[in-house]
Amino acid sequence: MDEAVIYEILSVVEEIPAGKVASYGQIARLIGRERNSRLVGKVLSLAEYYGDYPCHRVVNHQGRTAPHFFHQRELLQAEGVSFKSNGMVDLKKCQWDCS
Repeated sequence: MDEAVIYEILSVVEEIPAGKVASYGQIARLIGRERNSRLVGKVLSLAEYYGDYPCHRVVNHQGRTAPHFFHQRELLQAEGVSFKSNGMVDLKKCQWDCS
């Protein structure tokens, strides 16, 4: 992977404010790679090797948390992110408006 792209993705993630979430696709669009949401997910799975980033603030387009990130929900709830009864983040209330 190109380190410039990795740091571009991580710099966007770093901007997500506490109490808000962004989707993988939203981050891909912000870096001009709208068809690369899976790349964003791959980079975030390796983010610990590049520093301390708030990757817990990234969910899928439906508000689902990452399947193997067991503490993600706890971290989001501690920041005030609300969840719907189906266990997904309430994107209407908590999605980052980065426009």
